[in-house]
Amino acid sequence: MIDWEIRGEELANCNCNFGCPCQFGVLPTDGTCEAAVVYKIHKGHYGNTSLDGLTAAGVYKWPGPIHEGNGHMQLIIDSNADVDQRAALQAIMTGADTEEMATMWFVFGAMSPNRHDTIYAPVSLEMKIEDRVGKGVAEGVFEINAEPIPNIVTGEPHRIGIRLPHGFEFGFAEMAKGQTKTSGGDLDLNKNTGTHAHMASLHLTGQGRVAA
Repeated sequence: MIDWEIRGEELANCNCNFGCPCQFGVLPTDGTCEAAVVYKIHKGHYGNTSLDGLTAAGVYKWPGPIHEGNGHMQLIIDSNADVDQRAALQAIMTGADTEEMATMWFVFGAMSPNRHDTIYAPVSLEMKIEDRVGKGVAEGVFEINAEPIPNIVTGEPHRIGIRLPHGFEFGFAEMAKGQTKTSGGDLDLNKNTGTHAHMASLHLTGQGRVAA
């Protein structure tokens, strides 16, 4: 396998209730899974190809829980990426050069036989993880906005996180309230309003998540 490593951040929004049932090994809130995710790479490589400073995104839809498969996925890769960088991100985000079940990208790829053509467009992510505020944009495809979960009584920001010591995506993530609006691409997300979002730092390789 080609050696690769990525350090960065992610913002994700799906159609389930706050907390995301997938993290607890239970079925999705309404039986389906629809998600948009933006990944900002601070430092990374794929073989000799640098991935520093690039951003990428994905739109995913499954007719049931992710582990039952038959999903659809469409990747959006930063238009600033050159040919080698595009190929590298395409490989990593579809699970290539990765040990079985070692990353979320491997799982998403394995569970999504319906792969739509990759889009090359400007992708951006602005996020303050501890404040649970973020905005991720894949230009012409979707926009995610996230804010703190409100306290059910007072409306004040409610802070909660999930720790996954053996997680294949993150070790710890801040939970938030998110909304995704799709404007292009092949996959529409119409259920992601006031639903689960999370923000996390990433450190991944082809062997899995690197524990902090």
